[in-house]
Amino acid sequence: MLVQVGAASVHPGDYFVMTGEPYVVRLVFGLRRPRHGIPGRDLAGVVAAVGKDVTALRPGDEVFGWSTAGTLAEYACVPADNLVSVPANLSVVDAAAVPTSAMAALQALREIANVRPGQTVLVTGASGGVGSFAVQIAKAFGAEVTGVCSTRNVDLVRSLGADHVVDYTETDFTGTEKRYDVILDNVEAQPLAAVRRALTPTGTLIPNSGRGGRWLGPLGRIVKARVLSGFTRQQLKPFTSVGKRQDLLTLADLLTSGQVTPAIDRTYPLDEAADALRYIAAGHTRGKVVVTI
Repeated sequence: MLVQVGAASVHPGDYFVMTGEPYVVRLVFGLRRPRHGIPGRDLAGVVAAVGKDVTALRPGDEVFGWSTAGTLAEYACVPADNLVSVPANLSVVDAAAVPTSAMAALQALREIANVRPGQTVLVTGASGGVGSFAVQIAKAFGAEVTGVCSTRNVDLVRSLGADHVVDYTETDFTGTEKRYDVILDNVEAQPLAAVRRALTPTGTLIPNSGRGGRWLGPLGRIVKARVLSGFTRQQLKPFTSVGKRQDLLTLADLLTSGQVTPAIDRTYPLDEAADALRYIAAGHTRGKVVVTI
């Protein structure tokens, strides 16, 4: 399908691919330069043309989803299975903020942690791209949610539906007596051993971050979590999210019902996309950053 792009969100993965750091990403996306010259993965816009076998969508439909061929452009070619209709209560800018980050949160909480009503869930980086969606999705699943963030983001995280908010500048959640059934760790602020202390004896920790230097990035933390998981009743389950149309449809339902609402930090015009990526690289976004076309 050919989509006239109305908006495209950016996230840290786009910056990693563009810069080639950590170096391990070059094994997948290109050794000397990115295989695809156009950055960006998420998009929302209007269908301009469809292939002969496409029946679910037609020209003129508003759609959102993801593409591996780049979305920071006026037009993008996208497999039909990567797109669904934009919910009627959502703008194109809001819809563009959803796909990658919200799918990561959904898959972590539903498929990896199997979050159920009544469980306690802690989300670090609760004001970030994945974290802001994770707080809302965990609440939609019936969990009691605690969000960890800085002082300036406390009100934002509370507005997302968090039952409790921990300001990490004042309180170290790993040093309290509170224990959680699930921890989605989007920020490598504490060693794995410290984070595990905040888990119940059979709780699930999902490391979704890790610095690890210029070579391996988060890979070292992921491998360590895998190894440790074999020696404890606690479940340490790093994961890699995968784009799935059915998950995008699930998110569309949550968006339609108002259980999930994208938090938009900033928008940039297309000719300032480089500034958007630099802002993402600084690591202090509040929700999502969107480029409008």
